[in-house]
Amino acid sequence: MLFANLATLMLAKAHLVAFWLFQENEAVGWDLLSMWRQMGWLARIVVVVLLIMSAWSIGVMIDRWIAFNAARKQSRLFAPAVAGALREGKLDEAIRVAERNKKSHLAKVVTAGLQEFKAHGESTEIPGEQIEASKRALERAEAIVHSELKRGLGGLATIGSTAPFVGLFGTVIGILNAFRKMSEAKGATGIGVVAGGISEALVTTALGLFVAIPAVMMFNYFTGKVEAFDVEMDNSSSELVDYFLKRSSARR
Repeated sequence: MLFANLATLMLAKAHLVAFWLFQENEAVGWDLLSMWRQMGWLARIVVVVLLIMSAWSIGVMIDRWIAFNAARKQSRLFAPAVAGALREGKLDEAIRVAERNKKSHLAKVVTAGLQEFKAHGESTEIPGEQIEASKRALERAEAIVHSELKRGLGGLATIGSTAPFVGLFGTVIGILNAFRKMSEAKGATGIGVVAGGISEALVTTALGLFVAIPAVMMFNYFTGKVEAFDVEMDNSSSELVDYFLKRSSARR
């Protein structure tokens, strides 16, 4: 019964609540909505810019997380399968295995080397040219895959390094507005005089850090992942070149 009475009272006073939310000269509030309403347009622009930067960085994080997990998962399946095919001398089977794992960073590199080696397999080139052509194909594939893995990380680093300064710009605006309102108050005292400027400074500073810290942390994490993938691709390329050398020696 008590809750029903309270609900009825709240509905009866709903118009007063709405008026309180949208009035211009409300009491000082430190919740997010009140601080937003106390901001000037320039500070609001700073907040919107920071929110856009945050949304973009989150998108990059999700995209890279999905791509790296898929590359890792498929590479674990690809490595033993292609190794078995190569041990049996089945180049065509190894290429088919690689093409079935297109999200694997190792498969992309190995496919390029195998296709180049196969393309030169039946030619009458000078000895060693087939191996050199395969090495160049592997190097090109590694460079392309490395670039694909790093896609978006440059922007993530930029956001991590610039977001605090964007927030600091908003902080300066807030402090200037607080001083301006103090000068316009002509001797009036109280937190209400500088509440708008203080809220601008606090919100923009906190938001700048909120955007920058995750961006920097995830940039370092993903950079470490890319370096690990580079090592794996280098090792796979070296092993594949060794296999080509052994196969060429066996033909002579």
